[in-house]
Amino acid sequence: MFNEEGVSNAIKWMKDDYRARKFSIRRNFLIANEFKSRYRFSKDIVLNILLPLINADLLKVTSRGLPVPPIYQLLVALRFYSSGSFQVITGDLIKVSQPTVSRIVKRVSYLFCLKMQRFVKFPSNLETIKEQFYSIGSFPGIIGAIDGTHIPIQNPGGSYAEVFRNRKKYFSINVQIVCGPDLQIYDIVADRPGSVHDNRIFQASTLKRKMEQGIIDGILLGDSGYGCQKYLLTPVLQPETVSEENYNKAHIKTRNTVERTIGVWKRIFPCLSKKLATNLTTTCHVIVATSVLYNICRSHGIVEEIDDIGYTTTTRQNIRNTQAYNREGLLFRRLFITRHF
Repeated sequence: MFNEEGVSNAIKWMKDDYRARKFSIRRNFLIANEFKSRYRFSKDIVLNILLPLINADLLKVTSRGLPVPPIYQLLVALRFYSSGSFQVITGDLIKVSQPTVSRIVKRVSYLFCLKMQRFVKFPSNLETIKEQFYSIGSFPGIIGAIDGTHIPIQNPGGSYAEVFRNRKKYFSINVQIVCGPDLQIYDIVADRPGSVHDNRIFQASTLKRKMEQGIIDGILLGDSGYGCQKYLLTPVLQPETVSEENYNKAHIKTRNTVERTIGVWKRIFPCLSKKLATNLTTTCHVIVATSVLYNICRSHGIVEEIDDIGYTTTTRQNIRNTQAYNREGLLFRRLFITRHF
């Protein structure tokens, strides 16, 4: 025989179980718009494009106990990227623990990182890219716009933690982005601490070596934090002629594509704007994985435009210190302005 308290608890349990089952049914039958708003992709793209990219590797991981099916692992990772919520909240969606979510995010992010060379790269036809950039601001020869952006992280701890504290006094990863005229990401470097300067990241990058060797033929546009080179043009600090003013106007208008790209990328994947609490290796993998997914978004017309994006500014002292060691680049820029503006 049940006492009154036992009956009351049993009824409460039945109601809670009913609500949980109703929520589960509702979750499994999300309409197209609801699914897309939560996972950033349509059901067709998730099943036919994203899942085949990582399905085989996810099946190889483990067969012990009751492993989470690959489709659930993909959805958990996408939900984490698109919400930036705590992992325990993401886990509640399919009734898995926070440690399981952590392992899933780590695993799926790594697998998408392996696809970077396929999805994050310069197009083979750079002449078309130059024409598209020229149509934006009448700036000839441009194949990409470059900039750095800080991805906030939690204090990594250890004796080198302060290396990750940036000039704005919070811990971050300084990520270098190169984008095209259609706001696709062409190149990314996502493993530098927040204290490292943008120009230093570029100087140590593979992209710089490829441009010096002529493997990638064209010009990048960067802000005045970068050193002016033959293959990377920066604004004129103090324009004195009409040609230099026209050059600066065209430079700002054309380079704005990278500001928009970073803004849209972070809007689609809010986890990049919130303080990532994963370990450093997983954090870098998450950043690169979202860049792969972002390019897939753009190639399938899944975009979110941002209206209010400002321009990156740099102090005059920093500009002088950076450009003082690039006299050859400054001379090339002067001749470039005389020829084209």
